[in-house]
Amino acid sequence: MIETALAFVAAIAFAVVPVFSIEVYLVGAVITVDDGALAAMAVAAGAGQTLGKLPYYYAGRGSLSAPWIRRRARTPGKWAERAEGWRRRAEEQPVWGAGLVALSSLVSVPPFMVVCVLVGVTRMNVVLFCAVTFASRTARFLVVVFAPAWGLSFLPG
Repeated sequence: MIETALAFVAAIAFAVVPVFSIEVYLVGAVITVDDGALAAMAVAAGAGQTLGKLPYYYAGRGSLSAPWIRRRARTPGKWAERAEGWRRRAEEQPVWGAGLVALSSLVSVPPFMVVCVLVGVTRMNVVLFCAVTFASRTARFLVVVFAPAWGLSFLPG
């Protein structure tokens, strides 16, 4: 139980300040806890990462003080044009925006922190953002914690 709570707290911290990787933390846990605890840790890490990415979402939305984002959005040029194009596309096709969040959250291409800010700029529904982020991050972390054991099962001996 304590390892699940620690995974949740670490996931929030590593999402807000991406100096460390929650994936490395979870892989380290593989050798110390059983499969049930690993699954619980993966779900807790998914929830923690979702909460930890909300400040980036709200920074993009303009709800938090992020002067560099506002300055870039007001400055005519390529960045402002791209942001406007993405905003229009996300409003016209919400599934496209959710798909981008899911892809980025699952495989980190494009970088997830950037996508969090972008979907805030496009004003994606926050509940949709959280639901897609939680589901895809949790799936990613389940693969991270169970892939090593699955890979080792193919070794002879």
